[in-house]
Amino acid sequence: MPPIFKALATITAWTLFVLGALTLVIGVIIMPAIGGVLFAGTPPPPIFWIVFASSVATLFLSVVCMKLRQMLE
Repeated sequence: MPPIFKALATITAWTLFVLGALTLVIGVIIMPAIGGVLFAGTPPPPIFWIVFASSVATLFLSVVCMKLRQMLE
């Protein structure tokens, strides 16, 4: 395999990891706390769970991408 595929896999894995981590911190922790959703005593709106699921899926895909990168070696 050409080394460009390893570089592309590395860039993709890091991009997915950073995007997932930022989404998890900003979209799931900070924004609901600012809006008062976490302290209202009511269940959070569905968008909270959608953002949480998408951030976890993005982090999972970054792990899969790193495993694929490791297999390219």
